[in-house]
Amino acid sequence: MNTNNNLYTVIYTTIIVVVVAAVLSFVSQSLKGRQDANIKAETLRQMMAAAQIKPAEELYATANADILQLYADNIAEAYTIGLDGQKNGSLEVSVDNIQLVDKLKPQNRGILNGGDVTLPVYIFKSNVAVIPIYGAGLWGPVWGYVAFNSDCYTIAGAFFDHESETPGLGAKIKDEAWFREKFIGKTVEWGETPAFKLEKNAEESGASNAVDAISGATMTSNGLNAALNTWFKAYEKHFGLGAFFNMLAGTSLTDVNKEEE
Repeated sequence: MNTNNNLYTVIYTTIIVVVVAAVLSFVSQSLKGRQDANIKAETLRQMMAAAQIKPAEELYATANADILQLYADNIAEAYTIGLDGQKNGSLEVSVDNIQLVDKLKPQNRGILNGGDVTLPVYIFKSNVAVIPIYGAGLWGPVWGYVAFNSDCYTIAGAFFDHESETPGLGAKIKDEAWFREKFIGKTVEWGETPAFKLEKNAEESGASNAVDAISGATMTSNGLNAALNTWFKAYEKHFGLGAFFNMLAGTSLTDVNKEEE
């Protein structure tokens, strides 16, 4: 075959493309199990950091297998709810078959559109409940986990992450422990709009449901604020009811869920 004509070039290029695509597909499939394991361990680290099981730095220094075991040792139950606040599923918590709702973008779309959702609730043996949040930052998605004490409205801890926020500015939502710590002890005012405030000089009013935004990261802070309030609204019927029961009877989150069943 004449290697200088166009037909040879087309055939050669096609073969190269097909071979490279096949190799990439094989590599992707070979690594999928490891990638999924890494995603699960990362999610558990963030959840347990919010729940104050261990400091985030220590959790990120812990191997994946040990993270799974730590979660299994500390979780009491996990389930999902719909926008009506009622349980619509259960999540396995045994170390060999931990189930999570870690694809938050589809759930966020369902919340915004009023569609079907499976919103997770993770209740730890410390009687702390953890829920996720998800939204849009400046350059990409932002997400995180917020933990509630047994009164169902006082924040026990929080952890936030992002895909591509600006280092030294928006990225501080993950990188700076002082920012996460500002949420501890704050409250979510179920039924109010907004239920929580993350904005410039928010704390000047002395409101218990307010945290100051990060200076110089207005768009990231606005995105995180919107994400918090969007997801808090989605959980309002579930946790608002829980707070009511707790104030009446002093019951735990687990007890409230049993009463609802």
